[in-house]
Parts: sequence; C-alpha cells; structure tokens
Amino acid sequence: MRERIIKILNNFGVDSSAVTDNANFIKDLGFDSLDTVDLMMQLEQEFNIAIPDDDYSKIVTVKSLVEYLEERQTILA
Repeated sequence: MRERIIKILNNFGVDSSAVTDNANFIKDLGFDSLDTVDLMMQLEQEFNIAIPDDDYSKIVTVKSLVEYLEERQTILA
C-alpha cells in the first residue's frame, strides 16, 4: 500500500525520501487545498474507494492516510 501511495505522491512532485509517517501534507509536502482534493480523487481511483469530503480533515499525515485507507479497505472487505 505504501508503495502505491508514494507513486501517487510522486505525481505531485513529492520526493520519495520526503514521505515519512509524520510528513504533513501541507506543512512538509507543500500541498494546498486543490492538491489535497486532487490527491483524494487519485486515491479513490487507485484504491477503488470513496473518500467523503468530511474525512479530508482526518487525513493530515502520511501515517493518518495509511491508517485511513487500511480502515476503509477492512470495512469494504
């Protein structure tokens, strides 16, 4: 899963070495609100899930993203 996330983040110009568990999408990886929406859309396609807009605020670090996706996949399994 982590590799798939890193691949998507690379599309935004994020260097793989910058992708750590505690990396904050806005503060550390340079995302703005439009990037965040685009990221969520790409994640939805890659993982075949729906991410409600209300959940965006829960996903602020790479670790929180991984945990969110793992939880969503468990629910859908």
